[in-house]
Amino acid sequence: MKRIGLMVWVLCLLVFGAGCSEFRSVGRQELPAEQIAMIAEYSDLYREVASASPAVVSLDGYADVWIKTPTRQKRVFCNIRLNRGAEARMIVSAGLLGWPVADMFFSRDSLYVHDLINNLLFVGSNNDENLEKMLGVNSGYRLLSESLLGLVKISEPVSAIRSVKKGAGNLMFTVESLTGSKEIVIDPVTRTLSALLLKNREGVTTTEVHFRNYETLTIAAQRTLVPKEIDMLLYNSGSGIKGEHQLVISYDERSFNKGTLSATFSMPKRARVINLDEAKALPWM
Repeated sequence: MKRIGLMVWVLCLLVFGAGCSEFRSVGRQELPAEQIAMIAEYSDLYREVASASPAVVSLDGYADVWIKTPTRQKRVFCNIRLNRGAEARMIVSAGLLGWPVADMFFSRDSLYVHDLINNLLFVGSNNDENLEKMLGVNSGYRLLSESLLGLVKISEPVSAIRSVKKGAGNLMFTVESLTGSKEIVIDPVTRTLSALLLKNREGVTTTEVHFRNYETLTIAAQRTLVPKEIDMLLYNSGSGIKGEHQLVISYDERSFNKGTLSATFSMPKRARVINLDEAKALPWM
């Protein structure tokens, strides 16, 4: 009996400790610095990358996810399913055995989080503050969902480009946006997005998203490059806690355009409902 008790104790340590082991942080990259002239070839490149492979409409995949905030860090495993521009679902597992701990559903205006361990259902608005409670980043739902997909659409036209720089094998387009500016880093050889940096009106970088390890796929009879690794870094926090908030996603497997995800959320039975807008933090985080 003592041996069995010891084995159970060791197993528990492994399960609860696995979430912090082999932690990965956001990998930054060198940005282009040499100012160059805008030419027609760069305009065509910008338009192509900005469209972000419109043939991709849905994703169903399995990924390793690392979350780091000024107060905690966690490694989890996620089944990620999303419809582009619409709803998404993430089933989160943790520990060495990969036990499910949370079922999260995102619609355009609402969020649902089922704490599977305690059978609690958190329901609230889809806003930056609640996204930070769920995943540690207050990026806004559109940027989060497109980053999970690996294909971020750039809505600003070519006429919004203010400068072009080259260096480190990339081109960087500085674009004027409604909230400040964007720095869009593109690999001109593969014609893919390497990084996206968002700046406020004061020119301070608030968000970075980096895309790596692109793989070639055939989607809707078209050759498409989609990244397997996405790093998101935010410098501002809705909670007021200073420091970086990081979300690192690495897909093990995934498929595209398999079909649409149901727009309804199945309410768990006998779960106690809690207002997510009023909750300070989620148990699994």
